[in-house]
Amino acid sequence: MDVDHLLNERRIRREPISEAEVRQVLDRAERDLRTAEQVMEIDVDWGFAVAYNAVLQASRAYMFAHGFRPSSRESHKNVFAFMRIAVGDKHKDLITYFDRMRTKRHSAVYDTVGLITETEASNLLARARKYVKMIRQEIAGRSRRRT
Repeated sequence: MDVDHLLNERRIRREPISEAEVRQVLDRAERDLRTAEQVMEIDVDWGFAVAYNAVLQASRAYMFAHGFRPSSRESHKNVFAFMRIAVGDKHKDLITYFDRMRTKRHSAVYDTVGLITETEASNLLARARKYVKMIRQEIAGRSRRRT
């Protein structure tokens, strides 16, 4: 699968997105990391969901920086489909992990209370911190190369 396939299936669309919006979404990802850490002390499921949201926001920022936006239908799923293509083999395992956490988060938020263990939540938060930092660096590198 490639980006053209996602475009043809209308899972993503091309759209010019300002650097200010990209920065705003990245800032939200970092805010979510701080919030997740605080919330996990009182609610592991919700802290996990917020850590997941940090990953989602960083991934959306990466998409935006490349001139794409997910469709509104199944947007989380489409973000990770795009990321799997965009980052290639280098980060394939990490994106696959986050996509699995997407489905687990869905179950934890909508179906099963207490589904998430403290270890799972801590692992997600640790990986999310590294991921958000990596995405910010890649976007900054991309911006420097364009100027």
